[in-house]
Amino acid sequence: MRVGVPAEIKNQEHRVGLTPASVRELSARGHEVLVQSGAGAGIGMSDEAYRSSGAIVRDSAAEVWAAGDLIVKVKEPQPAEFALMRRGQVLFTYLHLAPDVEQVRRLLAADVVAIAYETVRGPGHSLPLLSPMSEVAGCMAVQVGAHYLEHQAGGAGVLLGGIPGVEAARVLVLGGGVVGSHAVRVAMGMGAQVTVIDRSLPQLRALDLEFGSRLNTIYSTLHAIESQVAAADLVIGAVLVPGGAAPKLVSRAMVRGMRAGSVLVDVAIDQGGCFETSRPTTHASPVYVEEGVLHYCVGNMPGAVPRTATAALNNATLPYVMALAEKGYRRALLEDAGLLAGLNIHRGVVSCEPVAVAQGLPFQPPEQVLR
Repeated sequence: MRVGVPAEIKNQEHRVGLTPASVRELSARGHEVLVQSGAGAGIGMSDEAYRSSGAIVRDSAAEVWAAGDLIVKVKEPQPAEFALMRRGQVLFTYLHLAPDVEQVRRLLAADVVAIAYETVRGPGHSLPLLSPMSEVAGCMAVQVGAHYLEHQAGGAGVLLGGIPGVEAARVLVLGGGVVGSHAVRVAMGMGAQVTVIDRSLPQLRALDLEFGSRLNTIYSTLHAIESQVAAADLVIGAVLVPGGAAPKLVSRAMVRGMRAGSVLVDVAIDQGGCFETSRPTTHASPVYVEEGVLHYCVGNMPGAVPRTATAALNNATLPYVMALAEKGYRRALLEDAGLLAGLNIHRGVVSCEPVAVAQGLPFQPPEQVLR
């Protein structure tokens, strides 16, 4: 199979779909990998590194898209890329379609097969291709939150961990999954007072067993969220509805009740965000102030640490890329129910129910569209 790896063009996105090591695995099995020149620059990998691994390096994105039967990316297609798609082409990347009406419309019109990393399922309903970036984003959420609490960054001038004799900052994490648990770990490591809210009692028990009495675990209710948001210096939104739009857990009124200079980090912004006041930002312009509170809502947070993030992502995606290349997409999907769950759009049909529900579109189960 011909596998295409275009350079990412989303704002300040420096990750790449395949590393040279991944290219070597594909090339060794007889697949042709076409990589756009400069695609690996953000992770310190030259065109020569890709050539040495067996890739064919092309000068333009148009050449890669035109030749690739399977396109492996990191982020959702940008407006300039839709015109480059071919009918029947397989796209394997993060898509986050539920809140993105225009992207769904364009993918349906392009007549492509779109498989989303974020809805591929693993054992025990895990999300194996979302988890690596969730881990990165959870760690980063605390780092950026701590930075924007600094006075020169626009925050209240609070040191996250405090010092002896001075109270540490209060950090609230909404959601105790992969993002939330990593945010908790980093925030506690920095000495903050940390509270996590989740509606899953088993997850809260697991976090309590892992972190002990230093972590405050609270079952999710409207009252709990309202009272904890009001007391927090930093709130990290880490909720997830796989494939669907994020619930708006924090209202504008709650944000208005926070202390001026507090910080919100919305890791759920890819799925529409979990704060009513959230709107997408970029690494070039990451924050804005709403109701006196700083909002950080960058949709591709791991793009700021592309070497770590790309390596982690490839560790997870490579087996699936290999399966798609070796078997073809139909057989690979039908033989792996977890990969099949990643099929969001198939040749003009929405095949992911949460996406269809979020946008009020007709839905066909993925096993039906492949018949």
